Amino acid sequence: MVQVASLFNQLLDHFPKLEFDALALKHKAEKGAKGFATRTQFVAMLFCQLARAESLREICNGLACSQGKLIHLGISQAPNKSTLSYANQHRPAALFEDLFWTTMNRCREQQALGGRKAKFRFKNKLLSLDSTTITLCLELFPWAKFRRAKGGVKAHVVLDHDDYMPEYVLLTEARRSDVSVAQKLVFNPDTIVVMDRGYNDYALFGRWAQQGIYFVTRLKENAAYEVVEECQLPQNRNIVSDQIIRLTGEQAKKDYPLVLRRIVIWDPIQEREIVLLTNHLAFGATTIGAIYKERWKIELFFENSTWGTPLDVMIFRGSIALNRPVVGSLDACVRQRIAPRPLCAESRARSHKPATPATVSTESTAVQWSV
Repeated sequence: MVQVASLFNQLLDHFPKLEFDALALKHKAEKGAKGFATRTQFVAMLFCQLARAESLREICNGLACSQGKLIHLGISQAPNKSTLSYANQHRPAALFEDLFWTTMNRCREQQALGGRKAKFRFKNKLLSLDSTTITLCLELFPWAKFRRAKGGVKAHVVLDHDDYMPEYVLLTEARRSDVSVAQKLVFNPDTIVVMDRGYNDYALFGRWAQQGIYFVTRLKENAAYEVVEECQLPQNRNIVSDQIIRLTGEQAKKDYPLVLRRIVIWDPIQEREIVLLTNHLAFGATTIGAIYKERWKIELFFENSTWGTPLDVMIFRGSIALNRPVVGSLDACVRQRIAPRPLCAESRARSHKPATPATVSTESTAVQWSV
């Protein structure tokens, strides 16, 4: 007889029971518990994410329909709605945060998440910085007020291009400025940070330059500068111009007194010029252009992620309620890589249209995770 494991069971194999029990003991998650194990809670909420369940009733009834198969998932019976609700409200969310980072670090060590697709000769750490807005219903979530009739929260993400997984995630109110978040980030020397034009701040760039951090971004159309030197252009490339410049604006000169590099690249697909700004003077113009093109990976990360819906957030309480949308995104990204070839697709998951990426900003009850 050929035995096959369901997709759900294969996914749970990446969360070893001994490792999970050790984390539950560390956070005292089952202190005073009377039979309802934290592992069962985790299985139930993971089922909620996979099946896109929108209520406690859907979670419990969905598991109850598979009563004969639950033993293979390590649980004896489906939980009651009140029991699951109480556990979500009172058990520490830090347990599941620890579980996420422990699993991700293990997958990274085993190179299970894949590697950088674009091959560069340099050894610098390459990171992308961007944000996306998660729309919420303002009537249900008045604390997430964004506009007059619209609510939302914003996820600020630093993407590591070694495996295209986030190194840092910060959830804020949707009105929070992108630059204000970037000002609080700390990077190691020789790191290359690539971002779009919304993060242009010469004072921030000046501080990064003093710390030995490189950046690649788009130059503002109204930027005032003078050309210090014209660099030699590579042959048979789409490089239109490569210049060493110095900012001439009154405040810009104070914020960034050093020289910068302005590179103009012709995009034959969109038939337009892309003007890049960087403080890296040693790399070739073609390499700088390829670095900025690599920034598109963070847009694909937002597009391919499965963001939680407002009803998903209602299942939780406290800090875990704010974490839920990004947990859904990160789980979806990891799930696609650690279980790429299921033996048997016995899953109730239905299709879910990802949120449209955006770039706006703000914060009140901010929860941050950093590696």
